[in-house]
Amino acid sequence: MQFVVSLTVAVAALCYVWAENPTDFTKANSVFDFTVQDIEGNDVSLDKYKGHVLIIVNVASNCGLTEKNYEQLNALYEKYENKGLRILAFPCNQFMQQEPGTNEEIAEFAKNHSVAFDMFSKIEVNGDNAHPLYKFLKYKQPGTTPNNSSIEWNFAKFIVDKEGQVVERHVPKKDPLDLIPSVEKYL
Repeated sequence: MQFVVSLTVAVAALCYVWAENPTDFTKANSVFDFTVQDIEGNDVSLDKYKGHVLIIVNVASNCGLTEKNYEQLNALYEKYENKGLRILAFPCNQFMQQEPGTNEEIAEFAKNHSVAFDMFSKIEVNGDNAHPLYKFLKYKQPGTTPNNSSIEWNFAKFIVDKEGQVVERHVPKKDPLDLIPSVEKYL
């Protein structure tokens, strides 16, 4: 009886861990299998975005691309939010330390830039400590050079369809408004 109870508890614990984030990102079915933390530190299951087209982007507040990207991401969100677009922004400090602030400071920066789309807690997007979501994104849409799936810089953009499949990856220098044809295609 003790073994059955222990086995049941172990299976339940594994199911809980899988619900948070797959231990092997290559076995995830979609981005909806992942949980992230919002900018305030609350857990958010990405399955809440089912039925929406997503742009997932790593952001930084002190980058030469910041002003244009925030302005255009806001415009894109404003134009397509009611049609089902969601933008998920993940601050990252891995590129010349251009996102050094705390989550609170980043949230204030976003507020000062009138950000209406969803902001999440600062994460790593490359290396061993990369968030499992970003490991999955890069696995599904490898980088622009052979055998290189690393995120190149701030503001790399992934488009995810309504079923949670990663369908496109765009380099950081691609302006958000240039994504309109892709967004419209998947909406």
